[in-house]
Amino acid sequence: MTCAACVSRVERRLAKLDGVSASVNLATHRARVTHPTEVPVATLIEAIEAAGYTARRPEPRLGAEPEATGRPAAEATALRRLVLVLAMSLPVLALSMVPPWQFRNWQWLCFMLTAYVVVWGAWPFHQRAVRGLRHGAASMDTLVSLGVAASFVWSGYALFFGGAGMPGMTMPFSLLPSASPDVAHLYLEAAVAVPAFVLLGRYLESRARHDSGSALHALAELATNDVTVLDGGEERRVPVSRLQVGDRFLVGPGERVATDGVVEAGSSAVDLSLITGESRPVEVSPGEPVAGGAVNSGAVLEVRATAVGSDTQLARISRLVEEAQTRKARVQRLTDAVSARFVPVVLTLAATTLGFWLGAGAASEAAVTAAVAVLVVACPCALGLATPTALLAATGRGARMGVLISGPTALEALRGVDTIVLDKTGTLTTGRLTVTNMTADEGIDADRALALAGAVESASGHPLARAITRAARHAAPDRRLPVATAVEQTPGLGVRGEVDGRLVCVVQPPAGLPTPLAEAVERADTAGATAVLVTVDGAPQAIITLADGLRSDTYRAIDHLKRLGLRPVLATGDREAPAAAVAADAGITEVHAGMSPQDKAALVADLQRRGAQVAFVGDGVNDAAALAGADLGIALASGTDAAVAAADVTLAREDVHVIADAVRLARSTLATIRTNLAWAFGYNLVTVPLAMLGLLSPMIAAAAMSASSLLVVANSLTLRGKQPRRDERSQARATTRSAA
Repeated sequence: MTCAACVSRVERRLAKLDGVSASVNLATHRARVTHPTEVPVATLIEAIEAAGYTARRPEPRLGAEPEATGRPAAEATALRRLVLVLAMSLPVLALSMVPPWQFRNWQWLCFMLTAYVVVWGAWPFHQRAVRGLRHGAASMDTLVSLGVAASFVWSGYALFFGGAGMPGMTMPFSLLPSASPDVAHLYLEAAVAVPAFVLLGRYLESRARHDSGSALHALAELATNDVTVLDGGEERRVPVSRLQVGDRFLVGPGERVATDGVVEAGSSAVDLSLITGESRPVEVSPGEPVAGGAVNSGAVLEVRATAVGSDTQLARISRLVEEAQTRKARVQRLTDAVSARFVPVVLTLAATTLGFWLGAGAASEAAVTAAVAVLVVACPCALGLATPTALLAATGRGARMGVLISGPTALEALRGVDTIVLDKTGTLTTGRLTVTNMTADEGIDADRALALAGAVESASGHPLARAITRAARHAAPDRRLPVATAVEQTPGLGVRGEVDGRLVCVVQPPAGLPTPLAEAVERADTAGATAVLVTVDGAPQAIITLADGLRSDTYRAIDHLKRLGLRPVLATGDREAPAAAVAADAGITEVHAGMSPQDKAALVADLQRRGAQVAFVGDGVNDAAALAGADLGIALASGTDAAVAAADVTLAREDVHVIADAVRLARSTLATIRTNLAWAFGYNLVTVPLAMLGLLSPMIAAAAMSASSLLVVANSLTLRGKQPRRDERSQARATTRSAA
C-alpha cells in the first residue's frame, strides 16, 4: 500500500463480505478485521488479493519478531533502487538545468539515462498502477506512473520528431514551464525527478514509520528465547515456549526474566524500565512478583512461573500497543473518505487541463506540461499519513512512558476529560499493608520487639502477618529472624508462639495500655490505620501501626492534574477515616467513602449527567463497572484482568503521576494531527490550481509532493520526544515538600 486510496480500496473490498468490517492502517500496513466465524481468514486474504494486494496472517509479536526478518531485505532493495535512480538522475538534472554544461548531443545521453530510470527505477510504480487498473482502481502510483510516462513519451517525441534531437541543441532552464514554441524543451528532468523524489520520500517515510513504531520492536526484544529450568534438582536449558505455569527457573545476573512469576528464592534488584518506563530498580525477595522481560541486576533468582505465552504482562502490553496503532480516529475516517475519491478527481482534472489548454490554442507542449504537473503534484499520501503517523508516534511514546493507550478513541476522550474519579486501594495506595510506625513502651527496644513479632508472624499468610514479617526482616542486620516454635493462630484475635523460651503474642490492643502505647493506638484509629500489640510473657511491649500507604508521588500527581484543569474525586469502599486520611495526604477535597461497585458506577453516571467528562482510575474487579461506564477508563496493569479489560488506558507503571503525562500527550497528539491535516489539505488546495494554470513545472511538482509527505511524518515524529514540563514537576515537588 502506498496511499490512502489503497487503504480505502482494501477496506471496501473486505466490507463486501457478509458481516466483515476492517480498519487498515497505512502507517503500519496492518489491518484490524472483524469477521464472523463462518468467514475464514483464507477468504479475507483472497478478498485482499482480489483488490490487487498481498496479505498474510500476523504471527506472534513476542520472541523473534516475524516482520523483522523481511524488513531489512525490503529496505535494502528499496535503498539499492533509490541509489541507482539517484546516480542516473543527477547527470540528467544537471545537464537539463545548467545550459553551459550542455555539450554536443547531451540530450541523447540524458535520454538513455532517463530510459533506465523510467523503465527500471519506476517499475514498482508502473507495476502497481497496472495491477490497480486491472482491478478497476487508481492510486498514487497511477498518478506517478502516468506522469513519468507522459514526460518521457513527450520528450521522446520531441527528440525524434520535434527537432530537439538536432546536434548542438541547447535548452534554457526555468522554474516555470516553457510555453514558447520557438524553444525546444525536453521534460527528461521531470521523468527522472518524479521517481527519484517519490522513492526518496517513501524510503524516508518507511524509516520514520519504523522508528515511530519502535515501541513494539522494543517490546519484542524483551522476550528471551531460552531459559534455565530446575527439574528434579537439575538445571537444563529449554526454549521459553516449553515453559509451563508452575515451572521453576533461574534468572542469573544481567539476564532477563523469561516470563511472569513469583520469586521462590534469592533477593535482587530488577530493572523494569523498558516495561513500565520507571528508571529506578525494584528490590524483590521471596514471595514477590516479577514481570517477564525485567532485567536482573543482582544475585541469582529462583522464580516460579505464574503466566506464560500470551497471558504474560509483556504479551498484554504488546497487544494493547499493537491494537492501538491499528485503530483509527474519527478524523482519519474522514480523510480516508476524501482520499478514496481524490485520485479519480485528479485524473479528471489532468484530462480537463489538457483539453482546456489545447482548446484555448496553447502549444501542445504547454498543455501536456500542465497536465503532467497536475498528475505529479497531487498527493493523497500526506492526507493518508497525517493521522496514523501521529497516532503511531503517540502510542509508541506513551508505551515508553508507561501509558498503554487502547486507540485513537481513547486519545480523543483523554483530551476532553475534565473530572478524574480515583479508587483508593491499589490505585492511590500501594494495595499492600506496610508498617508505618513502631511505638515501644519505656525501656523497650523497638527493633527487638519487631523482630520477635516478625518471628511468630512468619508462618502466617495473613496480610498483617506478611507486612510485619517483611518489616522485621528489613530491620534485622542480617535479614534473619529468630526461630519461633509452638506457633498458634487464632482467627480474629492474633498469633502466639515461643521465641528463645519466651511467650510472644501479637494481638489486638486491649484497653488499659501504658500511656505511650494507648496514644499510639488512638493515633492509628484517627488515621484509619491498623494497630496491633506485641506482648512478651504477657507484658505489653510495643504497638505496631500498619496502613496501606500512598504510592510514591501521589500528592504530586494530584497536584499536576489540578494544574491541567482536572477535578480529582476519591471513590472508595473503605471506611470514612482511612478515606479521609488518604484524601488529605493526596490533596483531594471531594471524597466518597463506603461505596459498593454499583455505587461507584452510579457516581460516574451522576457526574456525567451533570455535564462532566469523566475518567475513572481503578485496579480491581470492583472497579470494572465504573471503568466501563466512564467516558474513559484507566486501569493499572498490575490490577485484575477484569479491570484491564474494561479500561481504555492502562498504566504499566505503578505511578498515578503518568495520568497527567498521558493527558498532555493526548492534547499534543490531537494538535499535531490538526496541523498535519491543515498542511495536507492546504498543500493540495494551493498546488493543484497552480499546476492547472501552468505555473508549476513537473520537476518542482515532484519535489513539492514528496516534501509534503515528509513534513507530515517529521511533524508527527516530534511526539516521540514529548516530555512532561519540568517546571510544573519542580513546582509540584516544592509544593509537596512545603506541605510535608
